[in-house]
Amino acid sequence: MTAPHKSLSVDHISMQASKKCGSSHSVDHISMQASKKCGSSDESQELYLQHNSMPRREEEFQLRPPNYQSFDYLCSDNGSLSQSCPLQASHVQYCTLDSTLTAACYALHDSPSTHSFSPSFGSPVSQQDYQSDNISVSPLNVSCLTEDPADLKHKLRELEIAMLGPDLDTIDSSESSFRSYLMSKPGMWKQMMGIPEGDLKETLIACARAVADNDAQVVDWLIPELRQMVSVSGEPIQRLGAYMLEGLIARLSSSGSSIYKALKCKEPTSSDLLSYMHILYDVCPYFKFAYLSANGAIAEALKNEDKVHIIDFQIAQGSQWMTLLQALAARPGGPPHVRITGIDDSMSAYARGGGLHIVGQRLFRFAESCSVPFEFHAADVSCCDLEVKDLGIHPGEALAVNFPFQLHHVPDESVSTENHRDRILRMIKSLSPKVVTLVEQESNTNTAPLFQRFVETLNYYTAIFESIDVTLPRDSKERINVEQHCLARDIVNIIACEGAERVERHELFGKWKSRFTMAGFSPYPLSPLVNATIKSLLAKYCKNYTLEERDGVLYLGWKDRLLSVSSAWR
Repeated sequence: MTAPHKSLSVDHISMQASKKCGSSHSVDHISMQASKKCGSSDESQELYLQHNSMPRREEEFQLRPPNYQSFDYLCSDNGSLSQSCPLQASHVQYCTLDSTLTAACYALHDSPSTHSFSPSFGSPVSQQDYQSDNISVSPLNVSCLTEDPADLKHKLRELEIAMLGPDLDTIDSSESSFRSYLMSKPGMWKQMMGIPEGDLKETLIACARAVADNDAQVVDWLIPELRQMVSVSGEPIQRLGAYMLEGLIARLSSSGSSIYKALKCKEPTSSDLLSYMHILYDVCPYFKFAYLSANGAIAEALKNEDKVHIIDFQIAQGSQWMTLLQALAARPGGPPHVRITGIDDSMSAYARGGGLHIVGQRLFRFAESCSVPFEFHAADVSCCDLEVKDLGIHPGEALAVNFPFQLHHVPDESVSTENHRDRILRMIKSLSPKVVTLVEQESNTNTAPLFQRFVETLNYYTAIFESIDVTLPRDSKERINVEQHCLARDIVNIIACEGAERVERHELFGKWKSRFTMAGFSPYPLSPLVNATIKSLLAKYCKNYTLEERDGVLYLGWKDRLLSVSSAWR
């Protein structure tokens, strides 16, 4: 019999089995036929249950329905994702979650861009109104994908026989009928994929696996499922899932950095962006952890110096140095002369509404109020172009260098043979600094392939979103703004981009340790006073935050997930 044009229903299979067997066309009759072939209806059911979680491989069965059309992407008014424009095309329209009640669409083009982005500011995802090295991969979705294809095909055939009898070929000689039948039974199909019903995390992982394997049919089946499961105003995994899904779809568009132009939809004003950054600073201890631990190490290393020069590789608003200036002002015998060199990034410049001179003026006024002699030097140059002459080094100054959540943006040997990441470390070492402070995310997204990178990002940011959830209400517009404009851009960049366009390239502390050691640095253990200061800070936050000290290195975590690491070198 010729394969049907549309998916087979249970009744259709029953009728076909009835014609073959010469009896009434009922579901019960199919069970009876299976019983005759397999021994009993219980046995056929057991065979089905044995194989209902078997993995899917593209070469074994294809699940695209005959009347398949590309799925589109549009924001619905309940925070979930629905359909609007084709996923794959040379010129695709892409619509994002918009805080205004009108979603804006943009055309994506394949033109390259050299634009880079900062670690924690600005999101590619426009908000929807709030009213409307050791990567843990889930065994459910990875181990199940390694079965031998021939063995899988044999087991699928056994399942067909158990359900419809050994003479299935006389009912329909093509495999497409059985595939169509499975396609009409989402629950059975997801069980065979090893995806628990309603499990958003596992569905995201399965979709990422399909994208990594270029399995368009499974991607096209899972994306509409995911759109119904994610929401920017839901539980932490739903909110994160919205941005993870957006990253996958952006990747499928293959439009490079022009993705970001489409995902911005509506750039917040500089004052709004600055307020979102301040909210994140207040509700979570991540930046305070970085600032306090680095300041403690710098104050300890420079305690006897009369002339101090601090090079900050991401000056942002300059807020970190106000507490240090206060501490230096209280030094017995009077404060030292302080000079700070600030290296800028584009998003920080946008947030403060101007260049580095704004930071310099702010710090100068604060230092003056503390009676600390102060100078500010602006280094308005990217890290890849930075040379010693840009740093304004003066003889007789005690030098301290600060890398706060910044060095992972600098491309390494996996991106360019110039390897600016290691070049900068060697350049700094040649200046003989008293101390170099490093704070980075404890995550591995640098050289990991897409699937492992996706799982790592999912696990890492689940902890971040959970930590925000205990402080800001889920229906808070402020929370939506913070997540979309301070976190989502990083997430989409990690998933959607490759090569030089992927600027979020985190490494685990073990790798940073190797880089610093190869550049000639040795560890400078953080003092017990710094540890005690951070513990006092965390006492003001949720008890799920953790602090661990290992060999003079501090690890900040959420529950059992390490998130940030602070270390010092000389």
